[in-house]
Amino acid sequence: MAADERDVTEATEPVGRYLEVGLRLGRHLDGMVDAYYGPEPLAARVEAEPLRPLGALVGDVRALVADLDAGDGDLDATRRRWLRAQSAGLHTAARQLAGEQVTFVDEVEQCYGVRPEFVDHDLLAEAHRQLDAVLPGSGPLAQRYDAWRTTHVMTREQLTAAVHTLAEAFQARTAQAFGLPDGEHITFELVTDEPWSGFNYYEGGLQSRVAINTDLPVSSTAIGHLIAHEAYPGHHTEHCRKEVGLVRQRQQLEESIFLVGTPQCLLAEGLADLALEVLLGADHQPALADLLHPLGIRYDTEVVTAVAHAGEALSAVRGNAALILHDRGGSEEDAIVELSRWGLLPRERAAKSISFLTHPTWRAYIFCYVAGLPLCRGWVGGDAARFERLLSEQFIPADLVAA
Repeated sequence: MAADERDVTEATEPVGRYLEVGLRLGRHLDGMVDAYYGPEPLAARVEAEPLRPLGALVGDVRALVADLDAGDGDLDATRRRWLRAQSAGLHTAARQLAGEQVTFVDEVEQCYGVRPEFVDHDLLAEAHRQLDAVLPGSGPLAQRYDAWRTTHVMTREQLTAAVHTLAEAFQARTAQAFGLPDGEHITFELVTDEPWSGFNYYEGGLQSRVAINTDLPVSSTAIGHLIAHEAYPGHHTEHCRKEVGLVRQRQQLEESIFLVGTPQCLLAEGLADLALEVLLGADHQPALADLLHPLGIRYDTEVVTAVAHAGEALSAVRGNAALILHDRGGSEEDAIVELSRWGLLPRERAAKSISFLTHPTWRAYIFCYVAGLPLCRGWVGGDAARFERLLSEQFIPADLVAA
């Protein structure tokens, strides 16, 4: 039976209740429901009903967690554990929306399953020293880093060509390495005025729309990661594999909704950030150069490789900025200074990052990237079969820590 044909009276069961409360919370916070392709009658009913007060929704999710703990519903241990973790994350998100004071570090841990930590500046200083040794030119490090990245900025025409060339190549490699269901498809579009660099809108039916934000210049050094992350073998691939394997074949309808504020997000972002490395290997720069150079796009393979190894630690500075804003009582200016000084971002890029870190939907989400990649990388350990399991099975962050 197809997902949209199931009896919506099953909303009295744990999975149906989870879908229902997720959709209801999504009416209070735009973007909280990242994707939904579950029973249409259920979605239509929730959309048509009076807005349920947040206080009542807090009680609804609390009751769902308690009932899952009590053994309610015909669920195996893996599904129950996954659904319980998801529901607990929603409970914290609902409490936060209802105005309850939850500390930022507790919010991150309870929603995403990891305790955020401030990255020591000594570690970042070492990354600076490594970058200083490999970047061309002389003068202040931040200026040299920005100048080097600027030389790799693509025109809009080059960006369009790179997107389609890389997507086609990555799709073929992903199909061979992990398998893709027949009929899957992605539409790419260029957008502006968004707080993120790229976004996968999964629409169900094996279809995605991937938006790439051009508010700030897009570099050839970043485009490979972006396509792998959003498309093949990242978000789109995970959604497709789980729609076919879990929702259609096993009738696990809890996977037909993707909700911000849950551990599902951390593992999705972690595997997506790992996607390029798994698909092309840890030293993937020569393979990318072979795809980009025929398009007339600059990509200095040796320097890109050296900078990638030295600069990965700098991505954690985004987490530091979030902690400054939401845990340490700092101002937006303090966070911009952190991003500029330790992340080596030009002020314009640092200020743009603040819009994501202060957005009500996304403020805690940054740790899905900061913590998600090392967690997934450590668990996968270079084993493609383990990565395929992340694409196809239900895990919570604690599973990867314990393994």
